[in-house]
Parts: sequence; C-alpha cells; structure tokens
Amino acid sequence: MTRLPGWRVVDGKLHREFEFADFTAAFGFMTKVAIEANTMDHHPEWSNVWNRVVIDLVTHSAGNRISQLDVKLAAKIDALL
Repeated sequence: MTRLPGWRVVDGKLHREFEFADFTAAFGFMTKVAIEANTMDHHPEWSNVWNRVVIDLVTHSAGNRISQLDVKLAAKIDALL
C-alpha cells in the first residue's frame, strides 16, 4: 500500500510486522496501540513474540474486508512509532 509504507495485503488483511529492541519496548507499543484501537472501537488481530509484534487489520462487519477503518487505524499505529 503506497499510502501506508510497510503495510501490505496478506490473506485479505492489512499486515505489518514490527521489531523492537526488546520485549518491554514491544509490549509498550502494543499498549499504545490498544488504547488507540479501543478509542476507535476497532481492534487488531495481533501476536507478540519477544521483540516482534505482528498486526493484521480487517473489518469483520464489512464482510471481512479491508475498510477505511483499517486504513485509519494503520495510520494511527504508524504515528505511534
């Protein structure tokens, strides 16, 4: 996605992988994302292993398709970096 550098479409979802210095930094990032996602009432599918965070975004209420909500949340996630 040219408007969202680092994001790509994988299995019909916006997908990005992040790497941090350590677990604490990764978890801190996830906490910030969780607060933003909760504010938007739009929540990611994600996983964390040590210093890595993997995020997938899709809108279930839109038939499991990428929507403007996903694009907006991805941009907000990028702004947290």
